[in-house]
Parts: sequence; C-alpha cells; structure tokens
Amino acid sequence: MLSKRLVSTAAICLLLAAGTAACGDSKDNKASAAAAVPKLDTDKLSADEIQKQAKDALATASSVKISGEMNDADGKMTMDLALDTKGQCTGTMSMPGTGKFEIISDGKQSFLKPDKDMWTAVGGPNGAKAAELFKGRYLTGFESDDDFKSLSSVCNLTVLSKQLVEDDDEKSTFTKGSAGTINGAKTFSLKAKDTKGEESTIHVLVEGKPYPVRIEKAGGKESGQLNFGDFDKPLTVQAPPADSVIDFKKFKELQGA
Repeated sequence: MLSKRLVSTAAICLLLAAGTAACGDSKDNKASAAAAVPKLDTDKLSADEIQKQAKDALATASSVKISGEMNDADGKMTMDLALDTKGQCTGTMSMPGTGKFEIISDGKQSFLKPDKDMWTAVGGPNGAKAAELFKGRYLTGFESDDDFKSLSSVCNLTVLSKQLVEDDDEKSTFTKGSAGTINGAKTFSLKAKDTKGEESTIHVLVEGKPYPVRIEKAGGKESGQLNFGDFDKPLTVQAPPADSVIDFKKFKELQGA
C-alpha cells in the first residue's frame, strides 16, 4: 500500500515535469543574470522548442529543491525536498491517507521519520503501537523492502532526470503564454494541454539556463502548484544522532507481533 502511494506521489512531480516541462522556484542564478548571460529568445523559438530547452536544462542540474502542493481526488500532497545527483536529499513530504514524513539521505543510507499518522498507516494492526513506540525517531535500513524502497528513487535526482528525458507517455500540446517575473527573475510562460485535456502553466527562466521554475495546474483532476529552485546548490546532509535511529528489522518485528 505504502509503495504505491509513494510512487504515485513521486510520479505527480515526475509526470508534470516530463509531460509538461516541470515545476519551479527561481532563487538561483542571480549571479548569472548579472553577468550578461544568454537570454532565451522567446520571439523566435516555438513553444515546443522552449519546453525542450527547459526540460534539458533541468536534466543537467546537479541539485534542485522541489516545493509546493498538489490536490487530486485523494486529497492534498505536499513536498519540500532538496535532492541531488549523488542520491542525497533532505526535506519533508506528506500524502493523503498516509501522513507526513521527514527524509534524509547521504547517498548511502536513508533515514525516514514518519509522523503519528504515517506510523499508524504503515504499521498494520500494530500501527498505533508503532506510532507510540517509535515517536520522533528515524527509521533506517528499509531500502530493500518492497513497501519502502521507492523512497530511494525519490531522493535521487539522476533517476528523476532520466524520467524527464525518457518518459514520453504524457504527450502535451504547448502554446506560448507571456513574459512575467517570479521572485524577481524574468520568466516566460507556456500553456500546456495533455492528452486528457488537463491544462497547466509552466514558467521558464529567460536569463541564464532556461530552467523551468514553476508549474501551475488548475481544473481537471489535479490542481495546485509546484516550484523548482536552488539549482546546482550543494547539499549539506547530516545523519541523525544514533540514539534517535531505529533499525527497520525492529519495525518489521513489531508488524509481525
């Protein structure tokens, strides 16, 4: 159950990015703008060409921060997660019906700190007991478990970028929008409609690398906004103290109790 929910959560962002460019926040590249870097020629380029440049730029990023929320028939998903191509990540996510969790990964070992709702949801008949016993603690050693291993790919920007480049399942039709600004950075918007008729607005930086910095969805089955930012900003990840970590085997033992 958890695995499917985690996959669908990650897929929300991946499919938005792959099928309709991507999402984003534009705190990065202030230095680039000041250095008279190349500008995106939105007059000459077609909407599809702008979209491709945005997707290609995101695929080359060494790190990125994803934040925002999306709503669908199941409820609201939130994300505030920084990740890089080394498999490092730090941040939080929440999913309807499952709860919220903090995740930390140094590229070799991952740590998950569920809230009470998540412990209860994933703990089976002993979920409430797990929530009380492991309250405020991090779970580690879960990477090989079928229900949890999808979290490893959530933290890896290399995997995400590969999905962006190779995923052609969601074909979209793009049209040009208009110039604008997001957090002081100049942008240009694209309007997109996928094969299901759902519409999105994508905002792309026009100075420096043409990173997609925000996607907004309205109407249809999904609505909300996701942002991408802090491109190529090195991550500093610190593992939690040993006395606040429990091994996944203890959690599985409780599940089988």
